[in-house]
Amino acid sequence: MRRLPSLNGLRAFEAAARHGSFVAAGQELNVTQAAISRMVRLLEARLGFPLFERLPNGLVLTAQARALQPNLTAAFDSIASSVAQVSAMRTTPVLTIGVGPSFATRWMIPRLASFYRAHPEIEVRLATGGAINPFRDDWTCGILLGGGDWPELAAEPLFSADLFPVCAASIARRLGKPSDLMQESLLQVAHSPEDWPLWLSAAGVKRRRAALGPSFANYGMALQAALDGVGVAIGLRPYVEDDIAMGRLVAPFSLSVPKGRAWYLVYRPFREIDPGLIAFRGWLRQNFTEKPQS
Repeated sequence: MRRLPSLNGLRAFEAAARHGSFVAAGQELNVTQAAISRMVRLLEARLGFPLFERLPNGLVLTAQARALQPNLTAAFDSIASSVAQVSAMRTTPVLTIGVGPSFATRWMIPRLASFYRAHPEIEVRLATGGAINPFRDDWTCGILLGGGDWPELAAEPLFSADLFPVCAASIARRLGKPSDLMQESLLQVAHSPEDWPLWLSAAGVKRRRAALGPSFANYGMALQAALDGVGVAIGLRPYVEDDIAMGRLVAPFSLSVPKGRAWYLVYRPFREIDPGLIAFRGWLRQNFTEKPQS
């Protein structure tokens, strides 16, 4: 049988040690400074040694406290994570997908009706994910662009990420060869400055600085500008598939260049038996999955 001191005392000590203040610890735990001080003193009495030197300008941890605090913080973090994981599991299937804004608007949302028809019993929630947002434990899964190596996440390849120019038909009529792009405004994606150099180099075109056009925060904005005739954007598969199929955008050249990364379905391993994830994986594999290009 475990013989533990008061958990309230341990929580009070851990919060005070982390913040270096009884006041801040009380604010975190929603109790008074006096309550934190009293719980710590009771814990010290139980342990038989002091945990803090109480100085006029703050708290100083004793040697025993410095040894105790890191493992205690890790234990409370682990408890909080476990509770979050269990709380996220519901009897009614819920599928929470973390995706970037461009992937959501350019690919995922147009296909949600298909998933709903196949699985009307599952509630779908789209969360703001992508490369710049940390993966949350309450998400069922995410779709990320990368190399397939994310610590603590299972990653399954979905489809390749290929680059090629796209534009409105009125601009495409002026483009007979890749070098003609130097007379057009080349739309930039701020977080992927390597896209145009990759494609132009593969096409044998020397880029001139003057050919650079407006810069946009994400692919969705750049592709909307291409739809509106502002210039030529780099199309990233699968963002442009629907627009090309519907004739809204034109790919004037057949050359496509691998971005060097691929799209992956990612999830925490404990989610593997989640009904929402099982249904979503099956739907993706049946309709969209391919082997990513290296």
